[in-house]
Amino acid sequence: MTPSTDLQKPIIKTELPGPKGREIIAADEKYVTPSYPRPDYKLVAEKGYGVWLEDADGNIFLDCNAGVAVCSTGHCHPEIVKAISEQAATLIHMCGTDFYYKQMPDLGKKLNEIVPIAGDTKTHFANSGAEAVETALKLAMYHTRRQKFISFFGSFHGRTLGALSLTSSKRAQRLGFMRQALDVVHAPYPNWIRSPFAGVTDAESAAKATIDWIENTLFKTTTPPSEVAGIVVEAVQGEGGYIPAPPLFMTEIRRICDKHGIMMIVDEVQSGMGRTGKMFATEYYGVEPDIMCLAKALGSGLPIGACVAKSEIMDWHKGAHASTFGGNPVCIASALKTIELLQGGMIENAANIGEYLQNGLKNLMGKYDCIGDVRGLGLMIGVEFVEDKKTMKAAPELRDKVEMACFNRGLIILGCGTSTIRWSPPLILTKENVDVALEIFDEAIAASV
Repeated sequence: MTPSTDLQKPIIKTELPGPKGREIIAADEKYVTPSYPRPDYKLVAEKGYGVWLEDADGNIFLDCNAGVAVCSTGHCHPEIVKAISEQAATLIHMCGTDFYYKQMPDLGKKLNEIVPIAGDTKTHFANSGAEAVETALKLAMYHTRRQKFISFFGSFHGRTLGALSLTSSKRAQRLGFMRQALDVVHAPYPNWIRSPFAGVTDAESAAKATIDWIENTLFKTTTPPSEVAGIVVEAVQGEGGYIPAPPLFMTEIRRICDKHGIMMIVDEVQSGMGRTGKMFATEYYGVEPDIMCLAKALGSGLPIGACVAKSEIMDWHKGAHASTFGGNPVCIASALKTIELLQGGMIENAANIGEYLQNGLKNLMGKYDCIGDVRGLGLMIGVEFVEDKKTMKAAPELRDKVEMACFNRGLIILGCGTSTIRWSPPLILTKENVDVALEIFDEAIAASV
């Protein structure tokens, strides 16, 4: 493995993609489903080390996406590799839904210690974020004996049929699948820049408008609160544009849930595990979810998801929900080591370097009229591209051009929302890395406008 300290800047030595990369892409087009939502640029990953990613032709990129917020401890962190290797040498699989092994309660106990839920919790282990969300939906229906859910426009909770009923970030995710599987109604997420409500001028007024719409329109027409099993919300809306929830919004959702016996389900699949400068984004708001969904960075790249709930809520009967591979011991070993590394300084680094990166991006916002907003928590930052700051009209084509220009210069970023670029780098990012990334980003914008 090449130490990250050996590299200062990306190294691009072939056309992108190079000849070996093109061979792999051709094979992929022949044998792999075309449904994957890949960006316009074509990255063919071969090796990863720290914040650096090497493609099949030896080009080296500065990775500020981390596998869509998954590789938070960096690519192939030596302690993660060691934990995986040692566990794989002793027990790879034994199906925790039928048998017992210590790794499952070990991680369950650790999650009980760190989630922002008071009292005892229990965890159902899954293989992905979508599976964790499916678990939460089933659990809320089972516990409340209700069937309706409220989600938010711009949300992404997965592509399996139950989770897809909640998801509403892009038309392509739903196109072709007819009626939704669950009874879900969507409310506007309090994104003040794109709010459909009149009179919205900031995050707080956007939050008030959404809460008013839920209580005085939804609850009084199509969606009686006595029939709602859960309100599913992202503390920072991910695919919708990296939009932190306004504080008032989260506290009001908690109030509504308490008033009507509704489960508050917080999806921290993308925002959790240190990304925002706290272990969970929910901690910024001082609210306590009933159910939490985790995945992505939990396993530093290995497939693991978790649905954590208050013990009195996770009270379903034997056989109600299970998974053959959920809670795989190798994945859990990676998750336990991930939490150790996060608590050992990476969360603090995410807060500090996130502030440094966000300040640099705000400086660029002052330089370019096409950057309408820079927002985020920790190292979960969104940069919204607009036609101009006066109209704030979204500029998705410009966003895509900037994304491609960054790739061609060796910087990996990815779009989200209508016209936003997300920054979700490994939490080991340094100020020196940020300076390089900002220089490339500046050049990419200048070349694209």
